[in-house]
Formats: sequence, C-alpha cells, structure tokens
Amino acid sequence: MPVELIWDGKRKEVERVSLPFQIVEIVNEPRPEPGRLRFPIRREDNWRNKLIWGDNKVVMSSLLKEFAGKINLIYIDPPFATGADFSLKMKIGDLEWTKQPSIIEELAYRDTWGRGLDSYLQMMYERLVLMRELLADNGSIYVHLDWHVGHYVKTIMDEVFGKENFRNEISWRKLTAAKAQSKFFSNVKDMILLYSKSDNATFNPQFIKSEKDDKNYPYVEEGTGRRYGSFDFTQKGSGPPRYFGDKLLYPPPGKHWIWDQEKINKAMKEGRIIFTSSGLPRIKRYLDEKKGNYLGDLWVDEEVAPLSANSSERTGFDTQKPEALLKRIILASSNEGDLVADFFCGSGTTLVVAEKLNRKWIGCDLSKFAIHTTRKRMLDTILELYKQGQSPRPFEVLNLGNYQKFKFAENGHDTYKKYLDFMLKLYQAQPIKGTKYLHGRKGNYMVMIGPLDAIVTARDVEAAARECADVGSKKLDILAWEFEMGLHDLVDEIGRPYGVNITLKQIPHQVVEIRNPEKEEIRFFDLNYLDLDVKVKGKTVTIIIKDFIIANPEYVPQEVRKKIKKFSDWIDYWAVDWNYQNDTFTNGWQSFRTKKRPKLELSVNHTYEECGRYKILVKVIDIFGNDTNKLVEVEV
Repeated sequence: MPVELIWDGKRKEVERVSLPFQIVEIVNEPRPEPGRLRFPIRREDNWRNKLIWGDNKVVMSSLLKEFAGKINLIYIDPPFATGADFSLKMKIGDLEWTKQPSIIEELAYRDTWGRGLDSYLQMMYERLVLMRELLADNGSIYVHLDWHVGHYVKTIMDEVFGKENFRNEISWRKLTAAKAQSKFFSNVKDMILLYSKSDNATFNPQFIKSEKDDKNYPYVEEGTGRRYGSFDFTQKGSGPPRYFGDKLLYPPPGKHWIWDQEKINKAMKEGRIIFTSSGLPRIKRYLDEKKGNYLGDLWVDEEVAPLSANSSERTGFDTQKPEALLKRIILASSNEGDLVADFFCGSGTTLVVAEKLNRKWIGCDLSKFAIHTTRKRMLDTILELYKQGQSPRPFEVLNLGNYQKFKFAENGHDTYKKYLDFMLKLYQAQPIKGTKYLHGRKGNYMVMIGPLDAIVTARDVEAAARECADVGSKKLDILAWEFEMGLHDLVDEIGRPYGVNITLKQIPHQVVEIRNPEKEEIRFFDLNYLDLDVKVKGKTVTIIIKDFIIANPEYVPQEVRKKIKKFSDWIDYWAVDWNYQNDTFTNGWQSFRTKKRPKLELSVNHTYEECGRYKILVKVIDIFGNDTNKLVEVEV
C-alpha cells in the first residue's frame, strides 16, 4: 500500500473550474528609444507570454484546456506557512515605508495559511495536482521551501508525482553567514525539491567554477591576455615514445603519453603543448574553455549568492530570489523555446530570466501589486534585450473572466437577489423596494449596485439619478465592478439636471472571497481623479498629465502623505493606447519609475500616419498598483 501524508480534512478530489481569460493589456513588439519604449507596430505572433492576476488554483484549472501536458518547466516559491503577511517595502523619494497587504491577500492568508498546517497542506496538494497535469512529459518542477514545511511537501510530492520521479533535494544557501542564536545551529539554507513528470525529463548538466582555478591557471598568455595552466601529459601504464616536433621523448617509467602521434602533431602546430625547463611536455589549457566542475545538489557558490540589501535587482519583496538562481534552474531543465511557468510569481524573477534565456513564459500571482511590479520589470528587461540586439516576445496581462460570478456562486450567493443582499450588507446599507435602478439606502444616500457581468454606463447612471430625484434624495452612491470609460468626468453633468450629487465607487475584487459580510470590513474606494491636457497640431498629438488625485488618501500613512510634494509622486506608471478599439488596451507608449530611472515623464507626443478621428486611452497606475483610465477623442 503506497505511503501518503494524511491531515485533517484532506480532500483528494481537486475541483477543476474552467473560466475564460480576459485580456487587460497587450504589450507588442517594441522599438526602443532613449530611456523608454514605443510600441508602434502590432506583431502578429502565434504566442504572447502571459501575466495573469488571480487565484492560482482557478488560473491553473482554467489553463488546463489549452496547456495540459505542454509546460516544460515549473518553478514555484510558495509562502512557507510561517506567518508572513504579504507586506512590501516601498519608497517615495528618500522615504521607505511598508505597504500593507490588500484585503484579498489578508483573506488568502487567513483562509489558506492562517488556519494552521492542515489548510496549508491542502492548498499545496491541490495546486501540485494541477501543476502535474500542466507539465509536459519531459517537464520538471522545482518547489522552493524551507525547514518549516519542506519535509511535509516532499511527502505530498511523492504521492502526486510518484516517489520514483523524485530527482533531487537541492540545498541553496540563503544566508552568507550564520546568525547569532541562543542555542542550536543557525538556519542558512532553503531546500528546492526537484521532481520530473517522467523518466524523459529534459536535463542539461550545469558546471560551476572551481575554487582552485586561480591556482591551476596561473599564467597569462602574451598578446591575448588569456589565462592558462599547464597539465601533466601522462597516465599510468606503458607506451612507446612520441615525437614532439623534432624531439623523440620517452614517457617516465610506468607511464604513457595521453595522445597518439596524430593528435600530438596537431596540438604542436596549434601551440597547445609547452615544455618545462627540464624539457618535459605539458598540455596547455585555457581557463575560458573550461566548463567547470559538475554541479551537485549543494548550491553554496558565489554565482547564486542571495541578494544583498542594496542589490540592483531588489524590488521590495523580502523573499525575492536572485536571477542567477533561476538562470541555473531554467538552463538545467529547459531548452530555448520551451514554456516556463511560475504560479507564485511575486516580483517576476522567473519570468524575467525566462525572457532573457529565450523561453516562453506564463506567470500568475494573487497580488495586483506583484503583477504591476512584474510588468514594469519585464518592460525594463525588454528594453535591455533590445539594446543587446535581441528580439523579445510580446506579452499580455490577463484577468479571469466571470470570476465574480463563479466565486459568488461558490459562496452560496447564486442568485441576483442574494448577490444584491450580500453587497448591501457589505456596504452597510438597507434594501429598498419599488425602484428599478436603486437597490438600497445608507443614511441619506441612495445606493445603486452594478451588475456582476456588465459595466455601468452613462445611461445607467442617468436612470439611477432620475429615480433618485423621484424618491426625494439628493445623494447617490453607485457601486460597480467596472465603469464605462470616461464616465468619471460626466457624473457631475449627469446629476446636475436632477439635483443629485453622484459618487462612483469601485467594488474591490476581494469581496468575492468573503462569506459572511456582517463580520468583515471592506473599504469601497472612490475613483482616482485623472486630468489630462490634450493638444493637437497637424497629425501630432501631445498628452500631458495635468493632475492626479488619489482617492481616500486618509488610508495612506501620515508619514507618506507628508512626503508627497506633487501630484505625480502618487503615479508609478502610465501608458497610452493611441488607437483604442473599445476592447483591449494595447500599450503604445509608457513611462514608469525604476531604481535607475526614478523620474517620471508627464508628457508624450505621437504622430499619426493618417488623418482621422482616434480614441486615445490613457492608463495610470498609482504607487499601490491600482489602475485609473481616461478616454479622450482627437481629430488629426
């Protein structure tokens, strides 16, 4: 009978939900310009890399339809069930502060890792089952863990992948020096479990530099500057003499020359054989031709050393791993053109390295800020690769379509009435009857709740404002998942004829995780305000950000608010789609902050090739990773 790990509430049946993917943004093949990128051409390609926001269990089960048995390598660095809280270190000017986790992240921790080891193991079991189904026959999976849960997860992986497919338990040195502790030994390593899907797994041996290289290759060749060493030309045994040029030399007693005469003649012409002062031949070997020593499962070499506090790779994620570590893994277990995936992608290290090594990639994370950080990092990587003459692939940012419907049904709110009742309780409003567009009352405010599967339009807002006036109220809150583009600028104009003050509020996506609205507190944020100046001269359009006001700044720490000197300090990234087609945002230009380029451009010019009327969509992402869009129309 096979051995398996049992925990309280273990479920072996894994639910497979298939939801459609919704493309949020397309980043096509760019043309680099000084300090930034333009994307003037849509490249028709069979593949675009994928960066997906959402619960990785649902994301993976939705990928199965297209990608079952097609992913060549998976690397994951899941939380270690240690009580980590998703907080991130951020910087505004010279002020460092900690961004607290979003409510969806808090709920994920509470439901998955905060309920003890049982819930953590169930979470890992379900996801590992899905990952195995996604792996190709020649695929491998690396799971990065520490001492808290590594031994438990290994037992689960034996069950899911088969203990015969266990390949290595790699020890990676995560600290360069042991920490002083009151007792016992300091923990300085993580474990990385490597399993394959079958015996047919891709594996390319890796080599590391020997610590003895400086001693064994002590000479520098004149003219070329290449380091070399001279090595013994004999082995045990017996053999005849050989000619070394015009010298007929006998091997020492009990030895024989390594090469035959033909190979010796060739090496002499190439200058590969040199002689000691006593006249003995030696083989001349160059250090730059040496592959190195075969790599084992103990990774303590400097090449994959942990990131230092001031490393240029740092993005604010405490658990961020060095690119060199992922480079070693990707080179070992995949080939160029293979598909690499990371379903806990964090700051995107796996995806960035996959891009640099010419692999296709899929990345996923529950944190919107992680998705935004990865998007910026990938854009920076693309620019770097173009400067090196390479051609990176385009990528797209995706959400799960119908996700709200699925989660509400899963939580028992499977009818429209149950959904409305749930949302009203969450907003602490009372339901009302006899109205078509208004659903509730909160104090002296009327409340309208947007539908699950459609955007709220200007026509919807006007109908609600008219009905609000009919019932004698002058204030209206409209809660929605998504609003029609440009609606934010129209609400005052829409409400004025009816004497109604209208406020648009975003329904946070994390509400889908809540089961009991009476015990949870959710903030419904106002929409951020974006003001643009648009100038047209001939066929050239200039877009200038005039103002940006973040909604609900009272939720931002006081020390951060004091540091904000101008409106642009709130902006981390903005991009422009110069020919918006009412469907997907196609990134045509962007400016964003990095460590190397902290300054943000606030204006951009674009020249159209043809005259006509164009819709321009501007996307701004604030320092918390939240989107604000504005649509303008121009005639050139």
